[in-house]
Amino acid sequence: GVDYRGETPDSMTAEIRSYLERLDMPPSRIDLLRDMPAGGARNAIDCALWDWEAKSLGVSAASLAALDNLKPLDTAYTLSIGAPDDMAKSALQAPKGALLKIKLGGKDGLDLDRVAAIRGAAPDRRLVVDVNQGWTREYLQQAILALAPLGIELIEQPLPVGEDGWLSDFSSPIPLCADESFDTLEDLTHIASLYSFINIKLDKSGGLTEALAIAKSAREKGLGLFIGSMLGTSLGMAPAFLVGQLCDYVDLDGALLLAEDRFSPMLYRGANIGLPGASLWG
Repeated sequence: GVDYRGETPDSMTAEIRSYLERLDMPPSRIDLLRDMPAGGARNAIDCALWDWEAKSLGVSAASLAALDNLKPLDTAYTLSIGAPDDMAKSALQAPKGALLKIKLGGKDGLDLDRVAAIRGAAPDRRLVVDVNQGWTREYLQQAILALAPLGIELIEQPLPVGEDGWLSDFSSPIPLCADESFDTLEDLTHIASLYSFINIKLDKSGGLTEALAIAKSAREKGLGLFIGSMLGTSLGMAPAFLVGQLCDYVDLDGALLLAEDRFSPMLYRGANIGLPGASLWG
């Protein structure tokens, strides 16, 4: 679920039970969009409905979504925020060829040192940064000038939610991506005037149904797409893998951050993610 909005396994379980106990039969995915707010609980039910529908019809969820020619995806490898030298060492341990996603927003004045250290350790790597709302307007304006020569491809959520309205008049040499500022289809029109990319997460959108609609509409508005995830097992990554087929950037390494995964997990070979098996989902 969306942990920074207070969602927990217990709260989502209670929300799921409360909704399903009111029904005599499983809802349609359209009913679900109408009846439940976006969030982790709706995502769980929506993705279960996709799986049930696919298995009932003897087809794949990808086919139901008109995504018949799935391809393996390369996921970003996340470098957790820390001392610049430690993050540089972590970059050397990343899977070969993986895009590096650098967590920033330390509020200690060392963010540019972190990126410079990583670039020094990994001169040939593709780099994006995820600020998690950690910068001010003034810091962003200064940081962009330093980050552009380092080949940073994307800056994700540099400013706090609600403090990014001035971006409508700001021309950035590095594309900016909305994450915490963006959740559902309703947000697209407003966000398209501020950012050039959006980060779609199924827990934020409340399921695969909404996420696919977002991807389609965002492309029509000329927005770039980033598929991300909250922490979760392969069962959480598999539906997002379908949306990843439509995206410019993929960050579905959540299952790699767990001590244990599910039976029949997604197959990760370095940064490459294989297609999910039907025994897992879809």
